[in-house]
Amino acid sequence: MEVKIAGTGYYLPKHVLHNDDIAKFVDTTDEWIRQRVGIISRHIADEHETNVFMASEAAKNALKAANLDADQIGLIIVATSTPDNIMPSTACEVQHRLGISGCPAFDVNAACSGFIYALSIAHQFFLAGTVKHALIIGSERMSRVIDWRDRGTCILFGDGAGAVVLSASDQPGILGSYIHADGQYKELLQVPNNLPTKAFEGIQLEAKLTMQGNKVFRYAVTMLEQVVLEVLEKQGLDKSAIDWLVPHQANERIIIATAKNLGLSMDKVVLTLPTQGNTSAASIPLALAYAIEQKQIKRGELLLLEAFGAGFVWGAALIRY
Repeated sequence: MEVKIAGTGYYLPKHVLHNDDIAKFVDTTDEWIRQRVGIISRHIADEHETNVFMASEAAKNALKAANLDADQIGLIIVATSTPDNIMPSTACEVQHRLGISGCPAFDVNAACSGFIYALSIAHQFFLAGTVKHALIIGSERMSRVIDWRDRGTCILFGDGAGAVVLSASDQPGILGSYIHADGQYKELLQVPNNLPTKAFEGIQLEAKLTMQGNKVFRYAVTMLEQVVLEVLEKQGLDKSAIDWLVPHQANERIIIATAKNLGLSMDKVVLTLPTQGNTSAASIPLALAYAIEQKQIKRGELLLLEAFGAGFVWGAALIRY
């Protein structure tokens, strides 16, 4: 069974936080942030713009683009590392907001690679013949886990959600997806949540993201190059076959390095980082939906999606749109 992208959608919070705004409470400048990571602004969720709200809005837009009713969906997977609640899952809450029930719905936490992981898992459901339509969402409220006193991380992240409707098809869509993990690098990028042994004493520990940026950068470039070559080799395709690179929007230098390794000019790279920042698991579906909305990506073109995140986890997918 082949699987195609039937529709895409996204949601971005209304509030925009510019670099100059951050410079008011952290020792930084607009110029320093632009030169270091290539970000100009990012969207920050208000109180009502919860993870579930953003995911649901993106899902509704994707369903509309796919010309499907919510009750036609047979599977919901939400990629997120910033859920509103430990339980129930974000996917179950989105399912309820869409007014449907019965189909499997669950979350996947693979940090910034979450959407690639969710896409790969959903693909297996289609290959098994158990679903005809699936809703895959990446949704993050990263502003909740950022230490806004830490210049090294607070400049990077934003909030938002992107969604994709996958449908069974007689034409090739998802050609292949490959995912990997190596847990030995935990300390380089993490959001610890170590609860105290005597929790009944009311001790509260804040969960804030910590990152050793330079080391993460080096591993990211190497591992992304490896997985990109892997997906092309296993599909028997040359780099020149790729029409668009849709990367995880983490850092402009990492994106440029990946494009260079593929021999792609930057005008063939979907880049939303400057105005959205790093939205973790939401960044690829956000970038994909935006590029389709702007008529950059067209039907029949070959897309390479790739991501790298905490874990470390990384992966890539090759899709004929």
